[in-house]
Amino acid sequence: MDAAVVADDVTKRYGDLVAVDGVSLSVPAGTVFGLIGPNGAGKTSLVRCLTGTTEYEGEVSLLGSSPESVDRSRIGLLPQSFSPPERLTVRELLGYYAELYDEARDVSSVIAEVGLEDSADTWYEELSGGQQRRACVGITLVNDPDVLFLDEPTTGIDPAGRRDLWTLIEKLAAAGTTVVLTSHSMDEVERLADRVAMLADGEVVAEGSPAALIAEHGGESRLEIRTEADPDLLADRGFRVEASAGRLTLHDVDAADIDDAVDALAAAGIAYESFTWTEPTLEDVYLELTGESFRESGVAGPTKAPADAEVER
Repeated sequence: MDAAVVADDVTKRYGDLVAVDGVSLSVPAGTVFGLIGPNGAGKTSLVRCLTGTTEYEGEVSLLGSSPESVDRSRIGLLPQSFSPPERLTVRELLGYYAELYDEARDVSSVIAEVGLEDSADTWYEELSGGQQRRACVGITLVNDPDVLFLDEPTTGIDPAGRRDLWTLIEKLAAAGTTVVLTSHSMDEVERLADRVAMLADGEVVAEGSPAALIAEHGGESRLEIRTEADPDLLADRGFRVEASAGRLTLHDVDAADIDDAVDALAAAGIAYESFTWTEPTLEDVYLELTGESFRESGVAGPTKAPADAEVER
């Protein structure tokens, strides 16, 4: 598969500060590529390098050309901070940007795609924060771009709206659009991205599919049981058990092993209040590779605890 975006030893400096430090990556056409990392990791600066909206060192290829020379109608870019004219309605706003291109999509269809049909004739300034963000996503779609850069696209959007935009991004990629996505949301990246580059201090610390990164660096799944029982009761049951105050942890328990673990508890006569099964996530990968969690970096974790399930007895 041909690469739509290629970075080779890209560096971005702001005076003495190195925001992007020798980054190399390749984004296959028609895929979703996630850039993740906490605030200050270099995500936005890297997007600016890839789109040619800032000076940089190294080489970037965008659709086979330098970012500065590529036909701008083939690119869509939603910056993290973007303030379009506020005294235009959604329909007028998208129509205004559509007129900047020789060929543009039907504005009404784009409005429908971003879920703003009921607000199409509302001034931008009167929209909620989530609706404003949807309108901004719509602006990036009016030229039907081949490559779409989305910097934190779901910021401020309610959960239902986030899921709608996720579906839209998936449809765009399925139709051949290359999407480069930055996000703080681990569940967002795990769902959408075919490949992920994790950034820390301007450097790529890991790159691969979410599943491959989790398998290699995320650690093991585990079953945590709320009980005062003696861990020796599970000896010779085939599980590695760790005891702590009011809790037993069974390590390396896959989803398919949960029933076996529950049967082992019953056979050992262990009474418990509840159990929680947890599998590793990209958050665990980042912690393993950098020694720092997103929360320690001042960034909120996922909106929900993906793949965690607590069962009361």
